[in-house]
Amino acid sequence: MTAAESLTATDAAGTPGWVEANQRYLTRSLAALKSAIRRDAVPIAPPHEWAAMAPVFAQRPPALERIAEAFGLSPFERNLLLLCAGVELDPEVAALCIGAPGGGKQQFASFSFAFASLPEAHWSALAPGAPLRRWRLVEIAEGQPLTLAPLRIDETVLHCLTGIGETDRRLSSIVLPLPPVTLEALAAAHAGLAQQIADIWESPADAAMPLVQLVGDSIDCRPVLAAAATLVGTRSAVLHADRMATAPADLDELVRLWGREICLSGLGVLLIECDDPAAGEEQRALARAVTTLIERLPGPLALCERERSKIAHRLVASFDIAPPPAAEQQQAWRQVLRRAAGARFGEAAATAASEAIAGQFSMSRPAIDAVAAEAVAHAARLGRPDAIGDIAWDLCRVRSRNRLDALAQRIDSRVGWDDLVLPDSELATLRTIAAQLRHRATVYERWGFAAKGRRGLGITALFSGPSGTGKTMAAEVLAAALRLDLYRIDLASVVSKYIGETEKNLRQLFDAAELSGAILLFDEADALFGKRSEVKDSHDRYANIEVSYLLQRMEAYRGLAILTSNMRAALDPAFLRRLRFSIQFPFPDATQRRQIWRNAFPAEAPTGQLDFARLAQLRIAGGNIRSIALNAAFLAADAGEPIRMPHVQAAARSEYAKLERQLTAAELDGWT
Repeated sequence: MTAAESLTATDAAGTPGWVEANQRYLTRSLAALKSAIRRDAVPIAPPHEWAAMAPVFAQRPPALERIAEAFGLSPFERNLLLLCAGVELDPEVAALCIGAPGGGKQQFASFSFAFASLPEAHWSALAPGAPLRRWRLVEIAEGQPLTLAPLRIDETVLHCLTGIGETDRRLSSIVLPLPPVTLEALAAAHAGLAQQIADIWESPADAAMPLVQLVGDSIDCRPVLAAAATLVGTRSAVLHADRMATAPADLDELVRLWGREICLSGLGVLLIECDDPAAGEEQRALARAVTTLIERLPGPLALCERERSKIAHRLVASFDIAPPPAAEQQQAWRQVLRRAAGARFGEAAATAASEAIAGQFSMSRPAIDAVAAEAVAHAARLGRPDAIGDIAWDLCRVRSRNRLDALAQRIDSRVGWDDLVLPDSELATLRTIAAQLRHRATVYERWGFAAKGRRGLGITALFSGPSGTGKTMAAEVLAAALRLDLYRIDLASVVSKYIGETEKNLRQLFDAAELSGAILLFDEADALFGKRSEVKDSHDRYANIEVSYLLQRMEAYRGLAILTSNMRAALDPAFLRRLRFSIQFPFPDATQRRQIWRNAFPAEAPTGQLDFARLAQLRIAGGNIRSIALNAAFLAADAGEPIRMPHVQAAARSEYAKLERQLTAAELDGWT
């Protein structure tokens, strides 16, 4: 039990909780301290008196005695720490410091005062390597003689003595305590890994404790580590490596503070998370800092990485933490939805919802429990138990956006199939893509196709054609129809001239996207997928490796990955053969342009005087048509008139000027 949890703790007999008993013990200890300073005949600290003082101390000693034992304090050092706490907590203790031998005229403790007033005093208590100073239990004011300088108890230590659990403020910005997790809350595969890790930490004390290396996404690693910590009777915390200072002095302070935190709080296991850092010297400095921490941090230690790194100078126990299998996630969803919703959500509905969600989103078991509980509560507020599945889907969709939002542009999809004007064959192919995305869980998992191998299970497509012909809109239609997020990635910005950087950028994108299976739209595929270059040097060779890496990730991606290109002929046929779908978006003919013009104006817009047959004479693509329609609407609104042909003509001239073209007589034939 942590200090924070013990605030409301009571035993089975209803006796006072640990905090109340601890405060009584602290009060008695301060009374004994005052008696010793006044030279009364009362002993300062009867040995082991606390053991019989309260039943709760049988499981958890008073904070003062626990700190004294954990840091190896001598009786004098223990009483000196109590003296510094008493100055803060008890006005009588502060008053005793005035006028007493070595006390001077100030209401603070000093080593001189303590040496003269407390029994069993020894000079070594003030040594820099002694526990009080080494672990920063007390702080010595600067600028005065050492023995006369004020001694202050560290704020975090003071809180701990009074029974309040507070993480040191110098740690709280980079160290995040993790909530306790039980084995029952994990997927079966993860529960087995947590048990293996706990067994390592419970190995004999004379054996060297290995570093636990977790290779996978932090969303899966954290619950596994927290469950392992629970098994060994402690709690865990995560350290964000990219947030810590890397100077040697800062690392020394971090090692000291964490060692102290293990003794002061219920935290005992630290997980260092290493995301891909920036390139160059910053990356090397961070790598050196992490190596230093691995070698010096006390207690059970774990390292979470997305790719396994080589670790020297320490024994390593490495584990691959993959997301729970889709079948396990589906079973977990079905169980928690049925348990949380009860009879309000039938077995058939729970099965259908769990299959759809598990097939789309990758989540750990604790996350599944949290989302399901939130979905059930939200459905209850709406009075719609039948909507639990849809609400859970939307919650998963929102929760999985965090990492990807920082790497790509999310496009809000608000168009439907009726807004897309394409030939029947291209529309049929798009509907086939939608069907494969919708039923991939059935085909891959229930029908066993995934068991044959994971390669080639990703749905990949190439959308090619002139600008403005509907490539991006088609992706929006798919996203809206399937209730998925759509992210646009500019490949020109992903590609880097530095060897290895392009591959790293792509890895970050796909790792983040795997959680949600969002639709990924890679614009400007020509930037990376041009004709395969002849290998003349290492840069050419690595460029081809980058292309192969992108295709491999696309083929293994659990969602839909779309490449767009204005020039299909510029792409290497060897790469095109590895894509499952290829759709050519043609330049729209007059009939199609007429329909695009109709779709470009909302039903609420006053368009009664528009001649869509005449508008279709303009030989422009759909993207330009939508731009002209919008600009014409603003011209009409500014004139206080309905949208008429002159407004469209003025907007068309501006659009043509942007395209460096002239409106022809044939295009304007019949316009008034």
